[in-house]
Amino acid sequence: MATRAIEPFSGGEKSRLALALLIRTKPNLLLLDEPTNHLDLEMREALTFALQDYEGGMVFVSHDRHLLRTCADELLLVADGKAVEFDGDLDDYAAWLASQRNAERTAEPEQAAEKTERLQNRADSKASRQALLAQRRPLIKEIEQLEKKIAKWSEEKAALDAQFADPNYYVTVDRQKSEEMHRQAGLLGEQIDEAEMRWLELHEALEALPTPD
Repeated sequence: MATRAIEPFSGGEKSRLALALLIRTKPNLLLLDEPTNHLDLEMREALTFALQDYEGGMVFVSHDRHLLRTCADELLLVADGKAVEFDGDLDDYAAWLASQRNAERTAEPEQAAEKTERLQNRADSKASRQALLAQRRPLIKEIEQLEKKIAKWSEEKAALDAQFADPNYYVTVDRQKSEEMHRQAGLLGEQIDEAEMRWLELHEALEALPTPD
C-alpha cells in the first residue's frame, strides 16, 4: 500500500496524505491554507483536535467557522491592502462586515438608498418573512438529502476500506476485481468530497440569510 501511486487518490485522500507527511516532519510552524477542504466530517473533527494539541506556531486561512472558533487564538483582518490584528471574534467580524456594507450603501446614489429602504420594509412585513422561508426551505431540503447520501457513501467506502486492510483480501480477490473495487472506492471518495463541499456551501448560504422572526 505504501508504494501506490497517489494520482488516482481522491481529494480527501490526498489531503490526509499531505497532513500525515506534514506531521511526520514535526515542524515548529504550520502554514495551512484551507486545511479542512476535501476532508470528511470525521477527519475535520480529528484535525481540529490535533491542531488544538499542537504546541508550535500556526497560521491558517479557512472558511471553516468551526475550525476558526476552536483553533484560532488571534484573527487577522485583511482589508485595504494590509493585514492587521482584529480585536474581536467571528461575530464581531460579521458585525464589521455589516457596517462596511452599510457604509457603502450610504455612499451610493439616492436611488440605491431608497431601494435599500424598500427592501428593509419588506423584510419587516409578513410577505417578506414568507419569501425568506421560501429561500431557506430548498437549502435545508438539499442539506438533508446530502447528509443521507454522505452517510450512505461513507458506509460503502468504509466497507471497501476494511476489505483493503484485510491481508487475506489480496489472496482471495483477483486483480481485475481488486482494480474495480479500488476504482469504486475512489469514486465514492470523490462523491463524498463533492457532496461535503456542497454541504458547506449550502450552510454558508443558509447562515447568510436572515433568521425568520
